[in-house]
Amino acid sequence: RRTMDSTPVLRNCIHLPLAQDELVEVTAKAKDYAIMHGAAMRSKTAFSPDSLNFAPFVLVPSAFPRKEFEKAVALQPIINRLMHNVAHDEEFITTTLAETIKVDEFTANLFNIYRKVLAHGFTQKISLGMLRSDLMLESGCPGLSPRALRTRAGQDEERDRNLEAAAAAVAADGRRKQNTEKETETVAKAKAETETETEKVKDQRSRDGRQMQLSQATTEQKGETNPRFHSAYCCWKQVEINTIASGFGHLGPASKTIQRFVLSELGHADKLKNMPQNNALAGLCDGMVKAWDIYARPNAVILFIIEDVSYNICDQRFHEFYIRETYPHIKVLRRTLTDVHREGKLGQNKELLLGQLEVAVIYFRAGYEPGHYHSQAEWDARYLMETSLAIKCPSIHYHLAGTKKVQQALAQPSVLERFISDPEEIKAVGKIFTGLYSLDDNEVGNASYEMALRTPEKFVLKPQREGGGNNVYGLDIPDALKRMSRVERSAWILMDLIHPPLTKGYMVRPGGEVPPQIVDMVSELGIFGVVIGDAEHIVHNYQAGHMLRTKLSTANEGGVAAGLGALDSPYLIDSDEEDID
Repeated sequence: RRTMDSTPVLRNCIHLPLAQDELVEVTAKAKDYAIMHGAAMRSKTAFSPDSLNFAPFVLVPSAFPRKEFEKAVALQPIINRLMHNVAHDEEFITTTLAETIKVDEFTANLFNIYRKVLAHGFTQKISLGMLRSDLMLESGCPGLSPRALRTRAGQDEERDRNLEAAAAAVAADGRRKQNTEKETETVAKAKAETETETEKVKDQRSRDGRQMQLSQATTEQKGETNPRFHSAYCCWKQVEINTIASGFGHLGPASKTIQRFVLSELGHADKLKNMPQNNALAGLCDGMVKAWDIYARPNAVILFIIEDVSYNICDQRFHEFYIRETYPHIKVLRRTLTDVHREGKLGQNKELLLGQLEVAVIYFRAGYEPGHYHSQAEWDARYLMETSLAIKCPSIHYHLAGTKKVQQALAQPSVLERFISDPEEIKAVGKIFTGLYSLDDNEVGNASYEMALRTPEKFVLKPQREGGGNNVYGLDIPDALKRMSRVERSAWILMDLIHPPLTKGYMVRPGGEVPPQIVDMVSELGIFGVVIGDAEHIVHNYQAGHMLRTKLSTANEGGVAAGLGALDSPYLIDSDEEDID
């Protein structure tokens, strides 16, 4: 485990600490601003359907390198296409999950639905994927020279002003002029507008678009290799790909809204240009509406599948409200799995009916963990939906493609070649994977098991679950593994522990200390993507915004909805050393 005194630190976007009276005043304003702009959740400790707490947030945005952010944005359509192809590869999913379903009851139940739907043929061949690729910066790289550390949380040491000026000059020389997110959206719109052109023209445009994305994803920024500069990171690595209930499409942009307000209140409006545009809510909701258009029944509705109790209510409702306000002719329903079992049935053409209402699109915000299925009734409801004509987000094969075991298999040598034909795309995607290891009861899995027992501090142990709070870290791994049988181990994977650089800032939580103290934090960036198509054709594929979650550096998990992290947004920097006047 790396000690605190050897962990690199990214610079702050403004000088900290703030004067105490200024900090007290702006924190109070920011809390109210958060509530009044929908950056809120229902309390898990004192739940009431009639009240909200502000969601935990970081007071000012956390630094994130522009180059790495732009690479992640540009790579997302390639990842979308990869996961779409994986989801439609029956042999790969079946083979990859063969050992896992023997010991993991939840994954086995999902797979049984998949197997039954396959046997009867998919009623609806179109799938809607609303994905989120989560990543962290990696500082634990061979040969990386960490920058000098701040001696106390939030305080910058004296710097050589000439070095700062040189860094700013190099950064300015290497900075991209275009807004990558706008550019990606423009490509997606252009693609949609040319769908009536000849196949030859469409193919050429598709190749051009992929080449542009790939160029952005692999191009290095000028000035990186200058030996005078020290860096707090070397690259970013993928933590996971979420294919179901990829949340924070509203709270991601909402956190930027709060932090823009705070920076302006503190007299730093000039910094706002370094906070990238974030249209995640519109991008994701528009994806649902594109699927609704494909279904082509003007009276059909969009169905949100929700938990019995929704704590993360604002994030869900803002998706619903965006659709209702922007597309008032489209009705949105919210139902639990239990509700669907009670109300749902199939019509003559296998259309899903809830009472008299036909469902065009199903958006799962629940169904990703065992606790959502109280009995066989909820499993029957899931099967009913999967056999229906409605377009699912995700379909059962997309859900399985997002399991940790499938992601571990994708990281193995030569596997990407099965799903991606372009060698440069294979290279670009392969670079983002960290070490992922099977724990199956075979020679390879047994070697991984022994490796984890020898050096547990280097790894994370992950089950086939979403929702946070399920992983086992570091020195807790040996006891966890020893409690499992050789067969039970195959329900888990082993992943290299990523060592992100620290940031320092104020984390504001309901009931927290007033004024908040400066703390050491680490961040995880999520890039949203939308992909729609069937096994043969993709009709829409675009990057759809981002979110940033930040947690205390001492915390293993960082889920905001799980109560472990805080909302944040990236402040793009071109160099660790640029001036923060």
